[in-house]
Amino acid sequence: MNSPTIIRVSGPLVVAKNCLGAKMYDVVKVGKLGVIGEIIEIKEDIIFIQVYEETSGIGPNEPVQLTHRPLSIELGPGLLGKIFDGIQRPLDKIYEEEGDFVVRGVWFSPLDREKKWEFKPLKREKEEVEEGDVLGEIQETSLISHKILVPVGVKGKITEIKEGSFNIEETICKIKREKDEFNVKLYQLWPVRKRRPFKRRLMPKEFLSTGQRVLDTFFPVAKGGTACVPGPFGAGKTVIQHQLAKWSNAQIIVYVACGERGNETADLLISFPKLKDPYTQRPLMERTVIIANTSNMPVAAREASIYTGATVAEYFRDMGYSVALMADSTSRWAEALREISGRMEEMPGEEGYPAYLPARLAEFYERAGRVVCLGKEEKEGTLSIIGAVSPPGGDLSDPVVQATLKVVKVFWGLDDRLANARHFPAINWLTSYSLYHQVLEEFKREDIAEDFDLLRIEAMKLLEEEDELKEIARLVGEEALSSEDKLKLEIARSIREDFLHQNAFHFEDTFTSLKKQYFMLKVILYFYHSCQKALRDGKELVGLLKLPVRMEISRSKFIPEDKRDKFKDIEKKVIEEVENV
Repeated sequence: MNSPTIIRVSGPLVVAKNCLGAKMYDVVKVGKLGVIGEIIEIKEDIIFIQVYEETSGIGPNEPVQLTHRPLSIELGPGLLGKIFDGIQRPLDKIYEEEGDFVVRGVWFSPLDREKKWEFKPLKREKEEVEEGDVLGEIQETSLISHKILVPVGVKGKITEIKEGSFNIEETICKIKREKDEFNVKLYQLWPVRKRRPFKRRLMPKEFLSTGQRVLDTFFPVAKGGTACVPGPFGAGKTVIQHQLAKWSNAQIIVYVACGERGNETADLLISFPKLKDPYTQRPLMERTVIIANTSNMPVAAREASIYTGATVAEYFRDMGYSVALMADSTSRWAEALREISGRMEEMPGEEGYPAYLPARLAEFYERAGRVVCLGKEEKEGTLSIIGAVSPPGGDLSDPVVQATLKVVKVFWGLDDRLANARHFPAINWLTSYSLYHQVLEEFKREDIAEDFDLLRIEAMKLLEEEDELKEIARLVGEEALSSEDKLKLEIARSIREDFLHQNAFHFEDTFTSLKKQYFMLKVILYFYHSCQKALRDGKELVGLLKLPVRMEISRSKFIPEDKRDKFKDIEKKVIEEVENV
């Protein structure tokens, strides 16, 4: 029987013959260098391989080696604080051994085989266990306790369980099944394109607090929810994704730099180790995993990178943690899909994207959710997915944006006009929306304030009215407006400049807790209501707008988190100064 050989090479697509027995999505090694690829189409004994590395120099008649297993990643202790490429090669290890560039055909184990981990068992011998049960724990970082789970599909009685220091290859537990005995190690393999199972799905109910006022107050996302950030070049998508990764209250962050520019990813890698978690004051990298597949890395690995990120995120979700996955950007991922599809000579859909693009996007975002995890203990985990979309020229009718909007529940629309006016985050409050307000209503009442939603609705109404009043002012002049309308314009400006505008690089302003957001919005609207009453009492608008307390309101964003009582002092000053006009 003839051995598998290459018959055609077209960029990242390699076609090979004599491949009977090959299965879809199996990993193969291509050429003499043994570069890694994945089967994406089969026609009789001919296979089409998506190669994850540069194919220059590889030609017909070179050998192809079938592995007969799908593209899988290693899940176990040692993931946190690490940076991998799209197929889970450890980039720090490659840098140490090979230098600045990823050499073709190079492969290192994703998880350290030598390092010993202190395993503390939580189960005993002769105890019955099932898939998803927690066998024991490892204190991976000071923030995260890594739970060792019974692998999916394994059920039986523990015949042996050990305690002490082990590397990931050593057996720490033996489970007697009906026909054989299963050896549990500290790590497990999982195919990236297959969703990790769970017991049942639940409705999201908790806030995914991001510390960004425009998002948390006006367009919140729930833990287990989905959101997308589309916008033109330079509008601040990556900075928003970085802010979410830095300050969101998820316990684990998985950041997928999918096709982003190398300098932006470098900025992420330089800044993250220096940052402290606002909730624990520990380094942020202790709860972060980074998958980096920048724009100068092979296009095919970019397509796999978001699945790698989703699998890592699901693994931590199954331990009962809240996980946030940032994908930056899904447009670059869709472009990789389009390139592979074009080389396979498939019928193109809208704008050259394959017809199955919406299905693939839905498949990715549907991995998010709040779920009851596998196992006898009722563990609850959440996975939130936030994807950046980079449509050409910021065109929101782009197929990737439209397909994404059909499956996500939060839309943060970036506006280049706001970005050019140096208003950041440049999220347009008139076009963005969130469908989570209703499910988060109870959480807002109990954990923030009874009237938080009422303040949000009133502030949003003022911003919408400002847009209408500006149109009228353009036609007839601002002088023709009533004092009440002029006041509305001033308060809407205050909401925009003092509340919605936020400096990502200012120590105090970069992160705002939900409570402080409430007090900031409350003091702006308290001033508005006081001025409305003063106008009805016959006082002049000019005098009200010149009050010194307005400067204090505009600087309230710089009040430290531990000095929130200063907001009450501002309210007292509002009463005194308005009365003295």
